Amino acid sequence: MMNISVNIEKTLAFLKPGDLEKLQPEINLHYNLLVNRKGVGNEFLGWLDLPDNMMDETIERINIDSKIIISQSEVVVIVGIGGSYLGAKALIEALGNHFRSFYKGEFPQIVYAGQNINGEYHAELLEMLDNKDYSIVVISKSGSTTEPAIAFRLLKTHLENKYGKEHAGKRIIAVTDAEKGALKQLADMESYSTYVIPDNVGGRYSVLTPVGLLPVAVAGFNIRELLRGAAEMKEHVFASSLISENIALLYAAARTALYRAGKPIEIMVSYTPSLMFLTEWWKQLFGESEGKQNRGIFPAGNVFTTDLHSMGQYIQEGLRVLFETVISIDKPGKDITIPFDISDADGLNYIAGKSMNEVNHTAELGTALAHVDGGVPNIRIGLPEINERNLGQLIYFFEFSCAISGYLLGVNPFDQPGVEAYKKNMFALLGKKGFEKEGEELKKRL
Repeated sequence: MMNISVNIEKTLAFLKPGDLEKLQPEINLHYNLLVNRKGVGNEFLGWLDLPDNMMDETIERINIDSKIIISQSEVVVIVGIGGSYLGAKALIEALGNHFRSFYKGEFPQIVYAGQNINGEYHAELLEMLDNKDYSIVVISKSGSTTEPAIAFRLLKTHLENKYGKEHAGKRIIAVTDAEKGALKQLADMESYSTYVIPDNVGGRYSVLTPVGLLPVAVAGFNIRELLRGAAEMKEHVFASSLISENIALLYAAARTALYRAGKPIEIMVSYTPSLMFLTEWWKQLFGESEGKQNRGIFPAGNVFTTDLHSMGQYIQEGLRVLFETVISIDKPGKDITIPFDISDADGLNYIAGKSMNEVNHTAELGTALAHVDGGVPNIRIGLPEINERNLGQLIYFFEFSCAISGYLLGVNPFDQPGVEAYKKNMFALLGKKGFEKEGEELKKRL
């Protein structure tokens, strides 16, 4: 059953009649290339079949290992960067309690390392771990990506000093390549429990592999329901190549038509703070997939109403080069009623008795109208509520839409050649072997 809806009515005034319909032949071409695995980048299309191919024994093993980790850990450190942590964090934040880390519950606190190379952050993390029982899930296909590799070296040393080498090894799970790479070699040598990142799945499309599933299970959420939702979306998107019948294609077509009409910036908006990191995951998915050959829609993100008090002015009256996509939740979950105050000093008695979610939803409706009136097209993606099944549908929806959007741009949506530029400069400046000459040249430019 499909739970997600897409409404593009508030984009049509910004497009010429027939703009969407004219995209259908292009979409037919790229859709067929994608589903038949014949388009550019087809060696990285393993994500298409993950909802069906994630084996029952792998899911069961993840659930068993997660229970072991939970039983021995107050804190679990997820080590990774980019696609190796963003998907898991997006789901855990969306499904969890906003203040979960501040109370003692039945599941461990989930924290992250290796998503930056800031010394203060990691020093304070180790200080916190001094007084906690903890375990590590380290996620890296190569094991040599700079940020997570540094963090894992620090944490591994700390863990071994705390528990001893043998016992520390039982508190580390590695999610890595099946056969090669520094982390795989270390995991074999130290007998870590391991899970495989499939060769044909790129990092930003890997949330439905153990990369995302293991951390989500450790946080106490139902990964079978997550995969069930993804499978439902897969069934939907594989059923038709028509924009009118396939919501992933409708979203891809609307954003492409707006891009071609002079709107190169997309703001992903939610009115639910717990979806902030879903937006961060979406930003990597679309930014890294589309931003090539001087093309692509720039992905930005806001949480309203918070960011209406910082970015609202620009969105309303700045350069008319952007459109917004709103993730709207019909039933946001817990709620609270605004009380009556006899003095009414703050002037809020006109909304006394209403729920905060009702007021929030009204703000969403009013903001959408204001932005459309101000020249900002609005796409609405609707979810009935936040749960594992609906998020599984949403993840697969965005992945499929992103692949089609990339093809419509004429780029390979599954590589990221530009990411290597900063790494080469960093290696050269730090004196890595083989980069000495480049390092000397770069230092002259600083």
